[in-house]
Amino acid sequence: MADITAAMVKELRETTGAGMMECKKALVEKNGDFDAAVKLLKEKGLAAVAKRAERATSEGRIFIRQNGNKVAVVELVCETDFVAKNEEFIAAGEKILDEVFAKNYTDKNDELNSVLLDFATRTRENMSLSKVVVIDVPENSVAGIYVHSDFKTAAVTVVKGSTDDKVKEFARDCCMHLAAFTPAYIKADEVPAEYIAEQKDIFSKQMAEDPKMSGKPQNVLDGILQGKINKHLAEICFVDQMFVKDDKKSVKAKLDEVGKSVGANLEFATTKLFLLGK
Repeated sequence: MADITAAMVKELRETTGAGMMECKKALVEKNGDFDAAVKLLKEKGLAAVAKRAERATSEGRIFIRQNGNKVAVVELVCETDFVAKNEEFIAAGEKILDEVFAKNYTDKNDELNSVLLDFATRTRENMSLSKVVVIDVPENSVAGIYVHSDFKTAAVTVVKGSTDDKVKEFARDCCMHLAAFTPAYIKADEVPAEYIAEQKDIFSKQMAEDPKMSGKPQNVLDGILQGKINKHLAEICFVDQMFVKDDKKSVKAKLDEVGKSVGANLEFATTKLFLLGK
């Protein structure tokens, strides 16, 4: 039986991140063979991670970076807020972004997944790379990117038609708008017909129970109903919402205003909201 010293246990702990007792047991089991003990602890860590694979991962972090004409979004999820704020967890997200740009990846793969593996085996917490999204920025376009302070909400907006600084500022403001109001849809024509029919049914029942609606002609009731639908769509559709920095104008009206100020016909090329876990 090899003599297991405190120095050996300390070195193994610093190498693997495992607990003191676990390190000592591993060295004893492997008769002082350091490399074998490292391998044993990693195997145990991987087994622990596998057992936790079904545990909820409601915490995590969203990372966004622009590099040239591309914007990459990476989402990592984990079990606890403590791990989400860990420097190694954050470094893993940044490293994944590095690899996405360096190798032109557009989706998750085994290589990117493996970046988290070492940290996961040492913490024995369920964590994973849950999302990789790459967005192209066309010529004569600008991208706005934003990540909220909790790193659980983020947005990317690409505005096409000009690269003027005013347009860049507007694109970023649109990202802040998305994060603040979390619209369900971008434009009214994207809203499913079934959803509109359901809302009409709800509003119709509410109107039928409203004494103020009693005795009104059907064409008047139809007009009121359509008005309620239009108002609802303006509340849930990004381009029709009142702009976050000018509540007297809709997002679309602000887009046109900014376009006029820079002498360009602007349009939204990409508008994406990212919510952790969704």
